[in-house]
Amino acid sequence: MSAAEFLSAEALALPGVAHAFFTRRGGVSTGVYASLNGGIGSRDGPEAVRANRARMAAALRVAPDRLAIPYQVHSPDVATISAPFAPEARPRCDALVTATPGLGLGVTGADCGMVLFADRRARVVAATHAGWKGARDGVIEATVEAMARLGARPASVCAALGPCIAQSSYEVGPEFVAAFAAADADSARFFAASVNPRRSMFDLPRYIAERARRAGVGAFQDLGLDTYADEGRFFSYRRATHREEPDYGRLVAAIALL
Repeated sequence: MSAAEFLSAEALALPGVAHAFFTRRGGVSTGVYASLNGGIGSRDGPEAVRANRARMAAALRVAPDRLAIPYQVHSPDVATISAPFAPEARPRCDALVTATPGLGLGVTGADCGMVLFADRRARVVAATHAGWKGARDGVIEATVEAMARLGARPASVCAALGPCIAQSSYEVGPEFVAAFAAADADSARFFAASVNPRRSMFDLPRYIAERARRAGVGAFQDLGLDTYADEGRFFSYRRATHREEPDYGRLVAAIALL
């Protein structure tokens, strides 16, 4: 079996913790899904997605049936779990938290932020899907709060943001800017001018980093990789939309206590 390619974060190079930000390389899918598509919600063949996820689980050093990935709904909702769930019983949420060794937590993304968290002292880990809506509505803070309920201390939490869309690739309209301004009076600093005077460029990675700071996270690392610009390594929803492609693959980020 070929190995799934993944990236690591120095912030999460912790004893007793395995983590991976998987690229699109090292899987069995073909076409627009080539090759390590982890998205059950895509129109890729289910057998291919299962095979890809099995490779991811192997890289994370957990059993294939112990890699848990939720049904993501762009929410601030978090589920704390101690055992894997069946695919048809996936919780509808955007973050998972656990203190159970040997249980992998994963999230999918294709431009949205995927953030992994760990408190090695408390032995608590989490995986969070943070698109603009979830991040704005508090999914980062909710994740840290759920970790704290299992004994983690925010100041002891290390977090890393994997590949996601960069500001230079993320043009948005005035209604998007207005929605952020209504929710957060300090949001203007996360927007820059676009070549189109009626539009703006949104800095999602910086916004996620700020929300992690507000949550009290002790250490935060941004891998600084743009999913839209790097077609060779990453899937991108926005790139696929601009090209009018029929669908797109999903990246996976995952973490586990060993």
